[in-house]
Amino acid sequence: MSEMTVKDFAAKVGRDVPRLLEQMKEAGLEHQSEGDAVSEEDKRQLLDFLTKSHGGGGAGARNRITLTRKTKSRIKTGERGKTIEVQVRKKRTYVKRAEEEAPAPEPAEESGPRQLVGDMADSRQARAELEAREAEAEQARVAEEAAREEAARTESSKAAEVPEIPVPVLEVAQEATDEPPAPPKEGRSDRRTAPPKKAAAKKSRGGRDDDDRGDREERRRGGKKVKRAERRGTRRGGSQGGGKHGFQKPTQPIVREVSIPESISVADLADKMSIKANEVIKAMFTMGAAVTINQTIDQDTAAIVVEEMGHKPRLVKDDALETEVLEGISYEGEEITRSPVVTVMGHVDHGKTSLLDYIRQAKVATGEAGGITQHIGAYHVEDKHGGVTFLDTPGHAAFTAMRARGAKATDVVILVVAADDGVMPQTVEAIEHSKAAEVPLVVAVNKIDKPGADPDRVKNELSQHGVISEEWGGDTQFVHVSAKTGEGIDALLEAVLLVSEVLELKAVPEAPGKGVVVESRLDKGRGPVATVLVQNGTLKKGDIVLAGLHYGRVRALTNELGQQVDAVGPAMPVEIQGLDGTPDAGDDFMVLADEKKAREIANFRQGKYREVRLARQQKAKLENMFSQMGQDEVAKVNIVLKADVQGSLEAIKGALEELSTDEVQVAVVSSGVGGITGTDANLALASEAIVVGFNVRADVAAREIIEREGLDLRYYSVIYQLIDEVKQAMSGMLAPEWKEEIVGVAEVRDVFRAPKIGAVAGCMVVEGTVFRNKKIRVLRDNVVIYEGELESLRRFKDDVQEVRNGMECGIGVKNYNDVQVGDKIEVFDQVKVERTL
Repeated sequence: MSEMTVKDFAAKVGRDVPRLLEQMKEAGLEHQSEGDAVSEEDKRQLLDFLTKSHGGGGAGARNRITLTRKTKSRIKTGERGKTIEVQVRKKRTYVKRAEEEAPAPEPAEESGPRQLVGDMADSRQARAELEAREAEAEQARVAEEAAREEAARTESSKAAEVPEIPVPVLEVAQEATDEPPAPPKEGRSDRRTAPPKKAAAKKSRGGRDDDDRGDREERRRGGKKVKRAERRGTRRGGSQGGGKHGFQKPTQPIVREVSIPESISVADLADKMSIKANEVIKAMFTMGAAVTINQTIDQDTAAIVVEEMGHKPRLVKDDALETEVLEGISYEGEEITRSPVVTVMGHVDHGKTSLLDYIRQAKVATGEAGGITQHIGAYHVEDKHGGVTFLDTPGHAAFTAMRARGAKATDVVILVVAADDGVMPQTVEAIEHSKAAEVPLVVAVNKIDKPGADPDRVKNELSQHGVISEEWGGDTQFVHVSAKTGEGIDALLEAVLLVSEVLELKAVPEAPGKGVVVESRLDKGRGPVATVLVQNGTLKKGDIVLAGLHYGRVRALTNELGQQVDAVGPAMPVEIQGLDGTPDAGDDFMVLADEKKAREIANFRQGKYREVRLARQQKAKLENMFSQMGQDEVAKVNIVLKADVQGSLEAIKGALEELSTDEVQVAVVSSGVGGITGTDANLALASEAIVVGFNVRADVAAREIIEREGLDLRYYSVIYQLIDEVKQAMSGMLAPEWKEEIVGVAEVRDVFRAPKIGAVAGCMVVEGTVFRNKKIRVLRDNVVIYEGELESLRRFKDDVQEVRNGMECGIGVKNYNDVQVGDKIEVFDQVKVERTL
């Protein structure tokens, strides 16, 4: 055989020359170029080196053949039309079991390699075996280098974080030993870096099934996921190496501090304690409370449950943010004397608005619907005595809440009493409101110019309610005035200013503005408009205002004269625009510096209001559930109510709900401020309701729906008319009463027996008229002994329909034969009578 060079040998084994020279150099051979000769001894030495570097030496290692195959396939992903190319590498290791079980003699160890090299030079199988061993040796070297680099990185990271767990170093040391390492339990990077001996061991234990299972697992994961897992394992400090994790079982129960708001659901409470809701339900059941997972419980109950579960409760107030914001507002500064806020109260038609008209020199009462006040009017008057702000309240019984708010926001109350009418129910109510608000009273005895005026009578009647005149030793000033002639007006203003001087009213004009909402409405062109009374500080254009459940930036300020202003000081009424809704009359308003805080507080208040309303509805349903069982369905008058201002809406709604009886109820299915819209009309159509507009009108969309569907639409401008017509509608829904009316009485004079009819009573009609086929009663000694129907009525053997008073007749009673002489037969009729409220 001719001498073989390195180049020929490289071509024969299928390797490139530089790589083969490098491997020969590592094996200790001195070949430097591709022209150097390669002997059989050199081949044997190279083969032994590759075998040892692959994982061991000896006959057992050389009699093992490992083949590597690569297959490529494509798999579809979840995304439409997208595939991923997957490369699968399979390894097959073949071992001569006879030689492995029976140890070979010593000379075989020396002759084995030569024979194997000779076979490799002559057979294709030997060449494939050599290629496979060289490939495995290369893989082993690459894997060892990767493991060494990973160990170095892990040591550097663990030196900075957790230096006491050198897991990767132990893995490298384990690979360097002669004994095969234990198979890894977790970690994808461990599988890729495992030495080839593991494959042989697994094959010998599990056979082909283990290899197939590993191939499927490798195909499922994909190469990229393995690389990502290796990178994650490296970043986490190699915690995957020893099969350990970061969780440690607690040695004692964990005690948590649980924050409990004023109301919380069972599910949320369980989540805060990191336990299942079923455990909380069981604990509450053992404590005597049966609850569901979504049921809301109060703060005290939740605290008891938390303590029972072994945790620490921490009670949290829902208004903590609101309290923090309000405490951060400072109203300190230089105080000045402010104008008094005066509320005019009294009975309806006693002249409150006319009195203010004379003071303002304006005609307001004549322009109001029905001549009565139905809103709170706020006015500021400047005269020679100084500035005074007046609030005019309604006197009608339905506006109780308005009068209560007027007394709450005021400094002095002027109680107007008509000299010719005296003390009336709303007069007494105004006295009670002023006493509850601890506001001083000034009594204005109005209409003294009338012929029947009696001021002394007013004093006597007011003294019965605790209002004593200064002339009689009391502390209340009585001023006789006439809104028509102007008599006593100056004296009334002097009395008001005198009381305000005693009160020493002060305010800080440089502070942020705050006060109370007097009235609110929804203007079609300007949006929500609120009339507010500034009690302290200064309200400026552009301020962030929080009013009740709503907030917004002030876009415009309008005084009572309709003029645009930029700022308003203490004790001044003004209309503001820019809120996101119509606040309720009586709500406090304040100026905040942060719009975000104002939004958070408004959202919190709205959520709390919604919870309270839902809880109230649920409570009402539970209370009425048993009372309504077994009863007939109650008739309802459904109403969709829209009003011009919030105060009127509240008063009308309260008055309508008070009309409800046990048989007919008034249900205000929807109410709001502003015009009637298409949404209101659709709601009325769905709920079969009457659409009521108080000082508002329906828009085009609403009118179209109302005309098409034939809905009942009613406009009102006076509250009396609205309530009276609703009463009439309720009366029409009442069940009629049946009243018995006696139409005739006949006295039995004799009794005859007829074979076909039975007993026939010969009677004389003594009262009214006896009709045939009417209901009768048989009375004996004025006691009813039978009630039935009149079957036959005859006069001189002729059937007749009626017999009048003073005539004789024969009467046959249906299904009754025990008629005796002296009995009275009473004929009556049932008449339907319409009921009214």
